[in-house]
Amino acid sequence: MNEDQWTVLSRFKAMFKETFGLGPAAAMTSLVFAVLAILFAVYWFFHSAPPSTITITSGPPGSIFRVNAEKFKKILARSGITLRILPSKGSFQNLERLSDPHFKADIGFVQGGETDGLDTSGLESLGSLYYAPILIFYRNDKPIELLSQFKGMRLAIGPEGSGTRTLATAMLAANGIRQGGPTRFSPFDGDRAVQALIDGDVDAVFLMGDSASVQNIKRLIYATGVRMYSFKQADAYARRIVYLNKMVLPAGSADLGENIPAHDVDLVGPTVELIARKGLHPALTDLLLEAAQQIFGKANILRGQGEFPAPQQHEFQLSEEALRYYKSGRGFLYRYLPFRFASLANRIIVVFVPLVVVLVPGLKIIPVVYRWRIMIRFYRWYRALMVLEHEMSGPLTAREKEELLKQLDNLGKAVSAMKVPASFADQFYGLRGHINFVRARLAGVTPSE
Repeated sequence: MNEDQWTVLSRFKAMFKETFGLGPAAAMTSLVFAVLAILFAVYWFFHSAPPSTITITSGPPGSIFRVNAEKFKKILARSGITLRILPSKGSFQNLERLSDPHFKADIGFVQGGETDGLDTSGLESLGSLYYAPILIFYRNDKPIELLSQFKGMRLAIGPEGSGTRTLATAMLAANGIRQGGPTRFSPFDGDRAVQALIDGDVDAVFLMGDSASVQNIKRLIYATGVRMYSFKQADAYARRIVYLNKMVLPAGSADLGENIPAHDVDLVGPTVELIARKGLHPALTDLLLEAAQQIFGKANILRGQGEFPAPQQHEFQLSEEALRYYKSGRGFLYRYLPFRFASLANRIIVVFVPLVVVLVPGLKIIPVVYRWRIMIRFYRWYRALMVLEHEMSGPLTAREKEELLKQLDNLGKAVSAMKVPASFADQFYGLRGHINFVRARLAGVTPSE
């Protein structure tokens, strides 16, 4: 420590001594306590700031997952938050990435039914965003009514790591259909799967929001000879597979003029959840859910107005911050101030107000404890002085008087050697005066024979 730093420290130490009436050690203790508390508050003020960039693992280019990620990015940018979008194979890979603590991703889209074999204890849900029906398009002379009728066909069920493949294999297995023999599973997805069905290279394709684009779904709806599968047993699927929901695609919902589809189509599918790693900043939770309301809160052919986002709990525990948001909305400051100003004001309230509440009483307690310790010392000397004075109450011999005077001198020297702050000057000089008073009384005592 150089001379200037030592001078500054000495001045602060002197300020504490004069302000609180402390001795050197107590003043240094108070100073260190105050400095550490302030340094911790400053550190926490910056540490608790929401990050300016977060990463989402989305889906393949052109997929609904990717389209929705772009919508989130645009909305978050208005509040100064940059959303970094990582493409993926789909829902299952998103979950793998989020479950891996070494992979840098904060949030991701995950459809229900993906958790088997993965440790998801470090993840939590911000809520369900929308229904994700599994769409099955096929070529056949007659309508297919049961999923078991796809046995022996060439089926494009999506690549490994996609939510489409996970759900398709589970549903086909429930109908006794597995890879092998005449039944062939192809890993085609997206454009390739659609083109393969149109060209007749596969008999059916399974598509979901994590891999299918709106354009490809429209291509299949209007393709000649291609039918959309309607789940006749939709209610049974929804009851046997707990994460599935039944939906109805109304007749004419794709094209009113052409009446496409020509009849109501029963669909099943899970909901897509926004999954985050535990520890996501609360302010970002609010921001993400507000963006989700803007994107998914409106009605469409598969959901009602305000139905999503929703605090539906399936395989993931709902975030406490998300539950708070669903119950009461954004925090008070975030409702009326821009995000950055609200974050700054909130951290000031959270960090520095408690600092004042803790620091001021803490600095008040130190002087109280210190004064109590000093007064104990004074009381000890007063007790010794009272004992000496009590011994003077009877007749004294010359030897006893001399011994008492010697004890008084030693007491006076010990008191004079005390080091006390200036705030204790009255007690210090008062004690010395009382010692002199007892000494004067003892000096006037005539020794007995």
